[in-house]
Amino acid sequence: MSALIATDELAARLGEMVILDGSHHLPTAGRNAGSEFLEAHIPGARFFDIDGVADRASDLPHMLPDAKGFALAMGVMGIRRDDEVVVYDVVGTTGAARVWWTFRAFGHERVKVLDGGLPKWRAEGRPVEGGYAAVARPELVRAQEDMLANIASCAEQVLDARSPGRFAGVEPEPRPGMRSGHIPGSLNLPYTELLDPESRTFRDRATLRAAFEAAGLDLDRPVATTCGSGVTAAVLALGLYELGRTDTAVYDGSWSEWGSREDTPVEP
Repeated sequence: MSALIATDELAARLGEMVILDGSHHLPTAGRNAGSEFLEAHIPGARFFDIDGVADRASDLPHMLPDAKGFALAMGVMGIRRDDEVVVYDVVGTTGAARVWWTFRAFGHERVKVLDGGLPKWRAEGRPVEGGYAAVARPELVRAQEDMLANIASCAEQVLDARSPGRFAGVEPEPRPGMRSGHIPGSLNLPYTELLDPESRTFRDRATLRAAFEAAGLDLDRPVATTCGSGVTAAVLALGLYELGRTDTAVYDGSWSEWGSREDTPVEP
């Protein structure tokens, strides 16, 4: 039984197998395999980062992770134990062979290497596709300097998703080294107020509106949300989105940044 698969067979079976780009370059090559993957890859392929799926504690390059680490990485990539996997790379067969061996080292035998890799695939005029093209929207993100400037300008309201105790500074922060309190002038609406306590679904729009208004928020004015580390602040942003406020910004650093510094003002 061969561990190789021909380009014509793969072309005929696109969509039936998990396809991985296992490209890897030496540091001296001046190339970035991940960036090249975003530019062009076989349709439906996922990128297998040899240096990422590795033992991070080792000083040696891309050493095998333990079985648990490999299983977690495959879970994140959406690869199941019974999936048929095909690996290729942009050189022909270098990184792909390493990925093939890695799967076998963890008991996954349904894995093949694309004979000739991406060079042969492209030479035959077969299709490739580009990766996800991100377009930054800076208006949806707030940094510490933005929040400092806003204290003076009051250009937008600041809504904090933490619990009332943490907001008031009477409950300890879960992260060590944090001061207690909140950004001066900010309002408080615990994110849990937006969710049904049993189903964890969002409350209806009328209830959401009432919760924001009860917190003192003017829904006609700009809003930036904050929390402990920029996670539950996004829950408030989502709730506001449901009410038609598509422009809500999130303070990315939130209290993890603000509360850990000594040069940022704090209200109890």
